Amino acid sequence: MKLSIIAVGRLKMSFTQAGCDEYLNRLRRHFPYTLKEVKEPNRRSGGTVDRWRQQEADALIQALPSPGLVVALDEGGQTWDSEGFARWLGDRRDEGTPEVAFLVGGPDGLHPSVRKRADKIWSLGRVTLPHELARLVLVEQLYRAGMILSGAPYHR
Repeated sequence: MKLSIIAVGRLKMSFTQAGCDEYLNRLRRHFPYTLKEVKEPNRRSGGTVDRWRQQEADALIQALPSPGLVVALDEGGQTWDSEGFARWLGDRRDEGTPEVAFLVGGPDGLHPSVRKRADKIWSLGRVTLPHELARLVLVEQLYRAGMILSGAPYHR
């Protein structure tokens, strides 16, 4: 099963870039993956939050692979502990799901159309995370899930 991480914008903070690079390098031992960064709207040129989120939504949805499942990261979604998430991901793999795409929105969150398009909505917890940090947590949890599914001792 292949994983797709589709995120709004490029990582700007060096520590999130370094962390994502590290966990993505480790992840490739467990799952093939692609990382797509869609263009973030130019907020300096004016507009509204709704317009920016709609532009991001259009780009995220256009970047989706087919066929496969779509998981949108959103504060209003289902929460999992690491083992529960690993079980869910392993079940999708074992069912023959060809690809699971994880969507990470921009700084203003996801447009409702992205939530509607998603097969699953996942909350990383009750705290609000900057989108760059959410992306780092996502790739670490994907790696952790791979380790749990392989029976490795990383998850303690």
